[in-house]
Amino acid sequence: MTDSALGRTPARTYLGSNRDSSRQHNLSTVLQLVHSTGGISRAQLTRTTGLNRSTIAALVGELSQLGLAVESDLDPAQQHGRPSIMIEPSPAALALAVNPDVDVVSVALVSLGGHIVNTVRFHTVRAPSGVEVVNIVSAIYAGMRTSLPDGHRVMGVGLAIPGLVRPDDGTVIDAPHLGWQDEPLSSRLGEAMGLPVFTANDAVVGARAQAAFGAGRGVADLVYLYGGASGIGGGVISDGRLIRGATGFAGQLGHTHVRTGGAACTCGSFGCLEAEVTRAALIEAVGLPSGEIEDLEEALLEKLRDGSANERLRSVIQQQIGLLAVGLKSVMSLINPSVVVLGGFLRILVRAAPGALEEALAGSGTRGPWENVRIELAPLGDDPILIGAAELVFEPLLADPAGFLQRPAAQ
Repeated sequence: MTDSALGRTPARTYLGSNRDSSRQHNLSTVLQLVHSTGGISRAQLTRTTGLNRSTIAALVGELSQLGLAVESDLDPAQQHGRPSIMIEPSPAALALAVNPDVDVVSVALVSLGGHIVNTVRFHTVRAPSGVEVVNIVSAIYAGMRTSLPDGHRVMGVGLAIPGLVRPDDGTVIDAPHLGWQDEPLSSRLGEAMGLPVFTANDAVVGARAQAAFGAGRGVADLVYLYGGASGIGGGVISDGRLIRGATGFAGQLGHTHVRTGGAACTCGSFGCLEAEVTRAALIEAVGLPSGEIEDLEEALLEKLRDGSANERLRSVIQQQIGLLAVGLKSVMSLINPSVVVLGGFLRILVRAAPGALEEALAGSGTRGPWENVRIELAPLGDDPILIGAAELVFEPLLADPAGFLQRPAAQ
């Protein structure tokens, strides 16, 4: 992901070039700005890129012909001077986002600009196999296609996996909660759907979404922690760039050690953050039936509001907040972020006990990199994961719009 895709523009540096040889770069730059802002005026494009008005008009015209941008009403924020037309991402340029987990397969159509068009969550009674995921996604997509707009184009499939993914071919090396090892889901799904498939760890793509559109927008140093049925994953943005590591496995923050002699973890160690801080413990303490798990946050907060929360529930919340703080202190010491975004069930802990996490981070009052870190909550649900999965598809499109679209269109 480029710096501009993360919402960071170098100070006093124009993004565009007026040389004809830079047309591909300029087309990419304009589309990235339209995509990341969700809509930008021609005047703003001219100011940001440093390109002249006629060049911007030509580039916007080309993006419109490619079906990637649309011109809409005049900029309502402009109060002086000649009114400027707004350029928005085309709602017909789509990615199919997929996130399989131990109890649900989430599928969404996402348009340029990070807008979710349609979401379906297919609940399962057990962790699905790779073949079952392919069948589920294929059936859901077949139903979604009936309501797609005229002239639509699905650019590919973004696959967010709760496990380790090999970057070069998308093979799921290990997804212990799903029971997968060396699972070629990416190639299977691509063959079944006739679309290119782009695959990455779910928390990593969640970090991308937060950096592009969410609480981490414009933040140079960000940590995103997501808690789901499969444990806790993380993604790290440092100096405006997603940290990938030597083999693409960076960000496994759920395996940060938080408790000596603690619970066994799927990684083979003991006392890891994801082994100690779990969604299952909260569900059990709330006493929530399996069919109502999606209502966990509201059910837990309601018990706290009406006074029906028992000592067991309060103890679990307190213990998990304390251990989360231990893990975050380690992460903050290593990475020194300015913002930490908590998603999934982790946001429940913050809402259940306002101020408790910050108090636990302060600890004995010792100075440290956690002093000025801002804690933000990701939106309720899995939307950041799905939006981030779509970003996997859009990344090569944004880099070379015309070249990407020379590939055969999906049927």
